[in-house]
Amino acid sequence: MRITGGEPSLRKDFTDIIHTVASTKGIRKVATTTNGYRMEKQVADWKEAGLTHINVSVDSLDPRMFHQITGENKFTQVMGGIDRAFEVGYEQVKVNVVLMKDLNAHELPAFLNWIKDRPIQLRFIELMQTGEMDELFQRHHVSGVAIRNQLIANGWLLKVRDHNDGPAQVFVHPDYQGEIGLIMPYEKDFCESCNRLRVSATGKLHLCLFGDHGVELRDLLQQDSQESALIERIQEQLQTKSVSHFLHDGNSGMTPHLASIGG
Repeated sequence: MRITGGEPSLRKDFTDIIHTVASTKGIRKVATTTNGYRMEKQVADWKEAGLTHINVSVDSLDPRMFHQITGENKFTQVMGGIDRAFEVGYEQVKVNVVLMKDLNAHELPAFLNWIKDRPIQLRFIELMQTGEMDELFQRHHVSGVAIRNQLIANGWLLKVRDHNDGPAQVFVHPDYQGEIGLIMPYEKDFCESCNRLRVSATGKLHLCLFGDHGVELRDLLQQDSQESALIERIQEQLQTKSVSHFLHDGNSGMTPHLASIGG
């Protein structure tokens, strides 16, 4: 299970939520996606509460570019948070990066050098076109295929997928401790192995990040006695899940921007 946002660590009860989820029968993995601003001070508490995996968003290794992209001058705190995660016992940290033309795309060699001796899985997420960012997409989009071709040309090898792996194509290199994960939503058959469902903060089930609607669950999340009805509704709606998104057609569904539903 992944706890995401917005920024989940903004909640004062975030550590309690982690503990509740981790204590739930049947849940073996509890992950979060965070901007990393609070990790240095809080990650030890998160781990003790039961958080097993962390994804941190770091779109630049240049503090000035980091500030330009994020709007926050927090680069030093985020780097300190990643170091602190390793100190408290995490064996790997995943770092999410969106490479964008004319902004940070030239930093690919620097990112690779950064993980040469660090157990970090860099996840290069291809910029996606949503309803409110057509112009930005056209100006800054970098093809995931182009990044993959660079990796292969430099000796990176595709790792065999496990049955429960997420959407990333993972590459390894004998000279690097870190790994590279490529998330390429425009790749043919990207959705074929999709195993993701999302429940929003408003209690709606989203079968696809780019779906046309959400399924109301809030009325069945109020009481434990409604568990069987909740399972039945989810199973029923799963039968309607589309085989693919329609990003290739310029259709991002009801998602105006990714922050509106979470990553």
